[in-house]
Amino acid sequence: MTPPSIAASKIRTGPLAPFEVRSFRFQWPADMLASWAFEMENLILGWYILVETESIFLLTLYGSLQYLGTLLAPFFGVVGDKFGRRAMLCTVRAIYSVLAAVILTFAMTDTLTPWHVFPVAFLMGLVRPSDLTMRNALIADTMPPENLMSALGLERTNMDTARILGTLAGAGLFAALGIGPAYIVVVAFYGTSFALSLGISRVNPSLPDSVEGTATAKAGAWTTGFRDFRDGLSYVWNTPAVLGLMWLAFLINLTAIPMSHGLLAYVAKDVYGIDETGLSHLVAGFASGALIGSIVMATMGTRLRSPRIMMINMLIWYGLLSIFGQLETKAHGLTVLVAIGFFHSLAMISIAGVLLRSVSARFRGRVMGIRMLAVYGLPVGLLASSGMVSWIGYPATVSVYVAVGLVFITLIGYRWRRSLWHQESFENQAS
Repeated sequence: MTPPSIAASKIRTGPLAPFEVRSFRFQWPADMLASWAFEMENLILGWYILVETESIFLLTLYGSLQYLGTLLAPFFGVVGDKFGRRAMLCTVRAIYSVLAAVILTFAMTDTLTPWHVFPVAFLMGLVRPSDLTMRNALIADTMPPENLMSALGLERTNMDTARILGTLAGAGLFAALGIGPAYIVVVAFYGTSFALSLGISRVNPSLPDSVEGTATAKAGAWTTGFRDFRDGLSYVWNTPAVLGLMWLAFLINLTAIPMSHGLLAYVAKDVYGIDETGLSHLVAGFASGALIGSIVMATMGTRLRSPRIMMINMLIWYGLLSIFGQLETKAHGLTVLVAIGFFHSLAMISIAGVLLRSVSARFRGRVMGIRMLAVYGLPVGLLASSGMVSWIGYPATVSVYVAVGLVFITLIGYRWRRSLWHQESFENQAS
């Protein structure tokens, strides 16, 4: 094993330095293909359900089903901490491939109905949040701390390019060839992602407390999953910066992301009067802005990782959402979506970076799993918005969500101001 002092002397920094780590060279394309498959699948099935059922409630129900597994994410984190996050990630991606193949079979035999889609979305939703949990935790396991923020920025580009290229490809294939041929590509992407994931390393030999070493040392001192989960909750509760970030993550999933993600199909069809190709343009516009933000974080992450900057980006994000909700044409909406995507990316990467810097390797899987519980705000926000849109209309719904978000951002920022605003706090210093 390479001594830490020697390994540290060989570490290079810079936007592309993470690719010098062999594990990252496998993980980055594996995550990219999985993300592209996600976005293709979401657009194809979301549009299919909206057209077949003409129900905004069923559209939001489909979106909500994909996050049911958030409740299981902390327990997946416990398992990952004990037995290896690489094994968990590979298992999850094998499940994706099987479930996508089920949809492909129904589509190619002309027997697919929306009621086939919902059970598959439910099963996919049980494991998908854990994929996102394992990704960032594995990067922290295998990446030198000096390059963590750059690696997270590069990782985020996978999700952003997926929302550009994945949605455009999904819409194009769906419109030109139908759902069956489009799903052949989805299955191929999931399968290739699984194969590449097998090349991800388990540990970073320069980090003495990496997860596999900890798990091995504790193999003879097994504790129950519930106790480990409780320990993770205690860790979060007693770490002010982490607790404040958890509440912020829940808030933005509840009030911001539903407006710029889950309801875009409704905005495209019923506000702008455009088809699935137009919808893909809106999704790609948001993702283009987010991609720019991810590149900025990859190149300037050490200067932009302050929680204070994160809070400012969130306030700007909500301000842009309030403008987006009042627009009635695709051209104007697309322009604002690019800006929304940019500030969304800066804020989300900052949250992940502060969490991973603040948490020891022993608790990393559990804390990131608990972080995924914040995603439960998204299905709640989506389902509530469907009723509000029917009752008061889309523009008024956006205004209500933005107002609630801004009020609680202010309250959270004030409550945890020593960790999330004061520059002298530990979390605001370079690690």
